[in-house]
Amino acid sequence: MRILFTICGRAGSKGIKNKNIRDFLGRKLPLYTLSAIDLYMKRHPSIDCDIVANSDSKELLNILCNNGKCKVYAIERTADLSGDRVAKIDVIRDCLARMEERTHKNYTMVVDLDITSPLRIVQDIENLIKKQAETNCDVVFSVVEARRNPYFNMIKKTERGYAKVIQSDFVARQQAPEIFDMNASMYAYKPDFLRTGKGIFDGYCEVIRMYDTGILDLDREDDFELMEVVAAYLFSDKAEFAEIKSNITNLY
Repeated sequence: MRILFTICGRAGSKGIKNKNIRDFLGRKLPLYTLSAIDLYMKRHPSIDCDIVANSDSKELLNILCNNGKCKVYAIERTADLSGDRVAKIDVIRDCLARMEERTHKNYTMVVDLDITSPLRIVQDIENLIKKQAETNCDVVFSVVEARRNPYFNMIKKTERGYAKVIQSDFVARQQAPEIFDMNASMYAYKPDFLRTGKGIFDGYCEVIRMYDTGILDLDREDDFELMEVVAAYLFSDKAEFAEIKSNITNLY
């Protein structure tokens, strides 16, 4: 098996200034993602893994590529892939093409880990890779159980007030179909599917469940601060999370 790990991030941010290079509990945010990959590689030395960072931010590339312990390839993002309306899957597809050309390897899987989702453990990565390998699906992504359900306690505005998003007669949440939130933390792609140029839901999708850490979309300063509160608890209370943070000292 040959795995290409991708870490992608744009320069700047509209909601939180420079969030991809911010300090997070005393360490640069992208280092939590790199630490998780490093620990996975140490536990699976027989798997051929490469890591590539893709960004139009020289500072982000410097943080990831000049860590001194873990080899990370750098791809300076082209202008046509730098806009905020560019789909991330297009950037990942570009990573695959350019890394295959650079390394002359045929990767069997492409695994993308999001910078703004630092609260993951090594077993999450293992579960993701195992699911893609066993099912041979086009893409696996991570989810958590949704806290709200459109069949039961989610509403929308209508011409006559408000109503359920999906009409139903369920009187308890347990009766409604199980619903999940995509937490935008991890994706594993089949390279042949990436090359088609299709979107995620155009292919055969599978999921893995992650621990519901209350992962937030980092759109506002409050979101960042709240995630630090959650992370501080997990790093102090759960060993599998704590090792991600402590391993950063092995990278720098």
